[in-house]
Amino acid sequence: MTDSRSMPNRRNVLRLAFAAGVGLSASSALTSCATSGGDEDTGGKATGGGAKADAKNPFGIKDGATGTSVIFNGGWGIDYVTFAAKMFEKTHGGKFEVKPSTQISQQLQPRFVGKNPPDLIDNSGANKIGLNAIVDQLEDLNDVLDANNLEGKPIKDTLYPGAKSPGTIDGKLIAINYVQTVFAIWYSASLFQENDWTPPKTWDEAYELGGKAKSKGKFLFLWGKEAATYYQTLVIGSAIKEGGDDVRLALENLDKDGWSHPAVQGAIKGLEKIIKAGYMKPGGAGTQFTQAQAQWSRSQEALLYPSGSWIENEMKKQTKSGFKMTGAPEMTETGSSKMPLTALHAAADEAFIVPSDGKNPASAKEVLRIMLSKEAAANFAKTKLTPTIVKDTVPTDGFGSTALQSQTKLLEDAGKDVFTFNFVNLYGTNQDQLVPWNSFLSGKIDAAGLTKSLQAISDKVRNDSSVKKAKVT
Repeated sequence: MTDSRSMPNRRNVLRLAFAAGVGLSASSALTSCATSGGDEDTGGKATGGGAKADAKNPFGIKDGATGTSVIFNGGWGIDYVTFAAKMFEKTHGGKFEVKPSTQISQQLQPRFVGKNPPDLIDNSGANKIGLNAIVDQLEDLNDVLDANNLEGKPIKDTLYPGAKSPGTIDGKLIAINYVQTVFAIWYSASLFQENDWTPPKTWDEAYELGGKAKSKGKFLFLWGKEAATYYQTLVIGSAIKEGGDDVRLALENLDKDGWSHPAVQGAIKGLEKIIKAGYMKPGGAGTQFTQAQAQWSRSQEALLYPSGSWIENEMKKQTKSGFKMTGAPEMTETGSSKMPLTALHAAADEAFIVPSDGKNPASAKEVLRIMLSKEAAANFAKTKLTPTIVKDTVPTDGFGSTALQSQTKLLEDAGKDVFTFNFVNLYGTNQDQLVPWNSFLSGKIDAAGLTKSLQAISDKVRNDSSVKKAKVT
């Protein structure tokens, strides 16, 4: 994750793509993978690796095959992809290159325009590419999930329910989101136990906890400039739990009054009250986000931090000994919300995409197939202390991680009350939204100013005829 202010405007990049004649036709996706011809063992599908395809080599990878990838070097690092790449190289004898990046959009948008993208991309982080802008330049990855994993089982039968949804547009699986991410309010169970505190269930309880924190010389929350929109994620999750599916659909479909929905306003104003009371640590807009997070996990200057479940791994070198990192459900506005407190914002995240204009899309799909094997998925869960979308890879003791144990409990408690939303990623609006969120958390604009700014960003996308919209129902 990096300072977003250096990022080029998404729509300028999109217009550049059109001006340069970048093919947005579906045919490009179909032709680039059809080099080896069909095979009866794969149902006659063209697979593209240059060798005969069968159930154990569904993409027809030939000996000595190569490939390239650019992987977002954020909370998960890149070593788990390197792990899979080495398995690829051991099996096929070639070289699959893994390069890190924290500037996904800046580095790779020009390569999409020039039709020379890498074969595999982890499109994640604050500078991710808005996928709607490149959807027709990406491979359909349904054939990866239809293939057998290394253990001989169809991959689609080994995944958590809903794993395909975040990466599917109009039936086309444009991204495989690899990590099963839980969004929560994180805290130190040991610190809370020492002070007889409990995680807040409502925004009012959070405000009361802020007063208790202040009496101990601590803040309730803090933030870093690149991660200001973590509070947007918290507000949206809280509002969906309070107001139900109407809230989610209004925001997903860029409704003209989406940000004025009473449930959204309840969450924003609940946070505004906390900010005005001085319970938000000042200076976040000028603080690098991992430094801010260390103020929470190492110095314990604040009690709570809203984040995805990558937070433990991201901060493992900067967390106080005995911290006992634990996740709690996002707050609701009232005790009578439409969804229960245990309802959970959780989704497959960390989007892997395969550009059709890459030199070796079949190699990229093979690496994804390896990543979805039980061996590679268990390696990720053990080393990152977070599950992937592959089921049954985490033991009950969570590999000794309190954060991972709490993720399991949050998922169990939520049951079927699990939701997510995709409009921020789909339309690439995070960079624009960071600006008003940093101002709001700094106390420079109020709830009305934040609402006006966020609505203007949604309206701009909705009214831009060059942006293809996805109707969410």
